[in-house]
Amino acid sequence: MNDVTRALDYWPSPPPWGWTADDLDQLPSVGPNGEPDFFKHVELIDGALVFMSPQKRFHERVIYGLRASLNGLLPAHLAALTQMDVKLGHRMRPCPDVLIIDAAAAEDDRRTYYNPSEVHLVVEVVSPESEERDRKTKPLRYADAGIPHFWRVEENDGAPVVYVYELDPATKVYALTGIHHSRVVVSVPVAIDIDLDNLPR
Repeated sequence: MNDVTRALDYWPSPPPWGWTADDLDQLPSVGPNGEPDFFKHVELIDGALVFMSPQKRFHERVIYGLRASLNGLLPAHLAALTQMDVKLGHRMRPCPDVLIIDAAAAEDDRRTYYNPSEVHLVVEVVSPESEERDRKTKPLRYADAGIPHFWRVEENDGAPVVYVYELDPATKVYALTGIHHSRVVVSVPVAIDIDLDNLPR
C-alpha cells in the first residue's frame, strides 16, 4: 500500500447523500496523514466541509477578549462561549467565533452543538479567508434560523470594529443598528458595555 492509498484510507468520503450536520460528530480524530485534531476546526456550510485556516493573533485576541468581557457582564441565565457549533439545519452547522447561549445548555459538557433556540447572539471575527462566509453566507443563515442578534467584527489598523445587527422577526433579515469603534454599548440581548481598546488578553 503506497502513501497515497494509505492517506485515502483515513480521508472521510462524503456519503452518497452528501454531508449532513450530524456527520460532523462522526469524523475521524486524525487527518489523512495521521495529523491529530485535523477535523477539530471544520464547519458544514450548505453541505460542504469548510476547514478553517490557522488564525492570526488578532483573531484569537478578539475572540478571547470578547468572551471574557461578555462573561463578566452577562446575567446568570446566559453564558458566552467560543467556537462551538450551531446546528442551523440538515446541511448547515457553522462554528461562530463567539456566541451567547442559555447557561443551562452550556452546563452540559457532552454537547457538540447548540440549536438556534438556545442562541441569543453570534459573533464572527472576519479574516481574509472567511470574508465571503462571515459577511454574506453565515448572516443569511443565522437570520433564517431566527437567531436574534449578530455581530461582525472587522480589523481596522489592528483595532476591532464591531458591526451590530438585530433581526427583524417579520422579514427574517438582519438590520444594522450600529458600527462601534473603541467601545460597543448596546442594550440587547442584554446591557453590554465593552471597551474594545482594552480587551482582556
